[in-house]
Amino acid sequence: MTLLSQLAALLAIVSTGIVYGTDAFCALVLRSALARVDDATLTASVGNVHRFADRRMPAPGILGIIAAAAASVLAAAAGRPAESAVAGAAFLLLVVWVLLYLRISAPINRRLTAAADAHETPANARTLQRDWDRIVVPRAVLQGLAVLALGVSLIG
Repeated sequence: MTLLSQLAALLAIVSTGIVYGTDAFCALVLRSALARVDDATLTASVGNVHRFADRRMPAPGILGIIAAAAASVLAAAAGRPAESAVAGAAFLLLVVWVLLYLRISAPINRRLTAAADAHETPANARTLQRDWDRIVVPRAVLQGLAVLALGVSLIG
C-alpha cells in the first residue's frame, strides 16, 4: 500500500508540476512581456493562449488533484498518517487553486478568447489582463506549495 501511495504522489507531482510550471512562467515572464504590447496584440495573444490552455490544461490539473487525493487516502490506509496529512494538504491547496481559477481566471479567459475570436479589442482589455495577473501569483504559490507538500509526503 505504501508503494501505491508513493506512485500516486509521484503522479500528482508530475501532473501538478505541469500546471505549476505554466502558472510560474506566466507570473515570472508573461505578465512583463504582455505589459509591453498594445491592447490589440494583448487581446489576440492572450485570447488565443487561453483558447488552447483552457482546453488542454484541465487534464493534468484534474489528474494531479485526483492523484493527490489518492496519495493521501492510500498513505492513510498504509498506516502512514504524516504522509497522508501532507498529501491531504496538497489536495486542499489544489482545491483552493481550482476555486480561484473558476471564479476569477476562467471568466477573464472566456472574455479575452471571445474578443480574440471576434477580432475585437475590448476597451477594458488592459484591466482584464491586470485582474488576471493579480491572481496568477497566488495560483503559482498554491501549485508550488502543493508540489512541495507532495514531495515531502514521499520522504517519510
